[in-house]
Amino acid sequence: MIIGIISDTHDRLSRIDEAVKRLNEEGVELVLHAGDYVAPFVVPRFKPLKAKLIGVFGNNDGDKHLLRRRFAEIEAEIRGTFAEVIVDNLRIAMSHGEEEELLRALIDIEGHDVVVHGHTHEAKIYRKGRTLVVNPGEVCGYLSGRSTIAIFDTKTLEARIITL
Repeated sequence: MIIGIISDTHDRLSRIDEAVKRLNEEGVELVLHAGDYVAPFVVPRFKPLKAKLIGVFGNNDGDKHLLRRRFAEIEAEIRGTFAEVIVDNLRIAMSHGEEEELLRALIDIEGHDVVVHGHTHEAKIYRKGRTLVVNPGEVCGYLSGRSTIAIFDTKTLEARIITL
């Protein structure tokens, strides 16, 4: 399965639209969003996704109750501050990553095949033992000046960063 991984959209609607378009072009079947949507009004921008969307909250997300409602309206899931997703017998953990000590423990224990996080706005892919760690960077492009997403292939167990 091809999985799209995004984070830190921060209300930047034009970049969200670009990300959705590119994810659809890549033929992803699942999109994982590691948080920081910021406001609930951005959620409908994900409706054109041709893939299931699962997200977690980030530290800048405002009205969590309304975010949950907006996610339900587009038949997507937002699971709280942590999600574990099982795909093709792979255990994928997802957290926004603002709790650095918790994130480090999650990575160091090597209990998941993949750990997805955002927060730093720095696109980065690396291995810690048996665990692949993926930070897709920032869709918004505010801090780094680059709008990025990641693609993960569950068959090859490889991920790559795409600049929008």
